[in-house]
Amino acid sequence: QKFQSGVITVGEFLTLLQVHIPIQKPRHSHVPANCAVSTPPTPEDLLYSQYIYRPKLRIYEEDCQALSQMIDELKLYADVQDQLLVNVNKSLWEVMRTCSDEELKSFGAELNKMKSYFVKESKILAHNEKAALYSKLLQSAQEQHGKLQSRMEKLDELIKEAESCLVALEDEQVRAVFAAPFSHSFFPFLLEFKSLKAQEEDLQRVGVFLTDALHLMWLAYLCRELSDLEAENEQMLAQMKQLQEEEKSCQELLETYEVMVFFPLLFSFTEWEITEWSEQQAVFNFLYDAIELTIVFGPPLDGDDFGEDPSRQIVSLNFESLLDEEKAPPSSSLVQRLIFQFIESQGCWQEKCPTLYYLPQVLHDVSLVVSRCKILGEEIEFLERWGGKFNLLKTEVDDTKVKLLFSASAAFAKFELTLSLSADYPSASLPFTVQKQIGNIGEEEISAVLSSVPIGYHYLRRIVSLIHQNLLQAPR
Repeated sequence: QKFQSGVITVGEFLTLLQVHIPIQKPRHSHVPANCAVSTPPTPEDLLYSQYIYRPKLRIYEEDCQALSQMIDELKLYADVQDQLLVNVNKSLWEVMRTCSDEELKSFGAELNKMKSYFVKESKILAHNEKAALYSKLLQSAQEQHGKLQSRMEKLDELIKEAESCLVALEDEQVRAVFAAPFSHSFFPFLLEFKSLKAQEEDLQRVGVFLTDALHLMWLAYLCRELSDLEAENEQMLAQMKQLQEEEKSCQELLETYEVMVFFPLLFSFTEWEITEWSEQQAVFNFLYDAIELTIVFGPPLDGDDFGEDPSRQIVSLNFESLLDEEKAPPSSSLVQRLIFQFIESQGCWQEKCPTLYYLPQVLHDVSLVVSRCKILGEEIEFLERWGGKFNLLKTEVDDTKVKLLFSASAAFAKFELTLSLSADYPSASLPFTVQKQIGNIGEEEISAVLSSVPIGYHYLRRIVSLIHQNLLQAPR
């Protein structure tokens, strides 16, 4: 009932077709209680933090920000499920509300197939994004490895330089010791040496005191640095775990929203075929090549190499009937007349479609009328072949009218019902007249039956079926 009245939402419409699109809600991560490190970090832990954990955390933060931005953009499409189907795509609603249960079921099956395809596509995109993320992590690890290797090489050079300086100093001291006894000032030097020795001992005692003080200050500084690094390391580990959880949640949301982005593309409807497209004109066929639409283009615009610029002018737009009226069955002629009735009622088509930009809407409007009238023709052919099941003696087409001759001995009635058709069929009630021949069934009884038949798919067949069921089963 909501579907027929037009108050059904897109989500309810998809549920009616058994097309389920669950949307994951974001999950928030919490730091576990045992995350804190009980032992003080070792130098190896500090190296891991500086060259592994911190660069990895930066990459995860950038990836999480990119995913969050994509989700914010895709959230707009998720709201489509809560909007009315009439507001999202009125043409689709008008077509689908005239469909039978079997056609709705078939349409839902096709949507589920396409949904499965889009889900697989979104998973492929997710895997590609994960591969890109892991590539960034690998590149970062290689860069940090290079930095660490360079730092180790510099330290090796400094150690070698210090060792060479020590060796040179030792050699100089040895040469000085061996050369001293042969000097003229050797004995005065001994006296001065004793004095210097005493001063050296005093300086050594002062140096030991200063060294101990410096060691204590350095140890205090290192303790503070280790404490700060430990707290920072714990915080970064917790942030890494939280970001990994958020990334996983964002990835699930992204896969769902990608499916939602593709579903509006399914709501399209066509009844035309293109047979020619050149620089001068385009030709379209409708209704099994019974109607031809010829469009003549204006001169091409500068830079439009393929003649597909939406602003290119249309010089003329003409519809032509290719149906052989003498050989065609009455139902086909009726369908053709109703379609051209709609075409003529629209006035000048060239004014409605002055440029290529408006051509898709014109094709859609004509396709909608062609589809409705084609179904009407199939209904008339059905009644001509199987009308006897409904006490229908004769089905006759007169211009845009259908005359139905009913006769039933059980109801002791015979009458002719004339229905006036238009291009709006089956979206409006049909004007009618009744001519009694035998019995008491007249305009009042027929009006009561027709008022109880809802408009929509197979409107004419349901009218005939209900007249047979309510009026022709027993005497009146």
